[in-house]
Amino acid sequence: MSGRLETLNKARDRMIEDRDAHAKVLAAPFDRDTAERARGKFVELQVLIEALDRAISGEQRIPAS
Repeated sequence: MSGRLETLNKARDRMIEDRDAHAKVLAAPFDRDTAERARGKFVELQVLIEALDRAISGEQRIPAS
């Protein structure tokens, strides 16, 4: 695995952990302020995870030299 691919995978794993923490807040008893912040961060992290997925996919298509 290339260094870039490894870095992207580690970043993705980290973002998933962060997203999961916000999902737990969303699943907890409702508190409007907390839920609104968690929802915004959850969506932001999900967009980032999807971008990392695309970068990982692109990196996997590049032949190793």
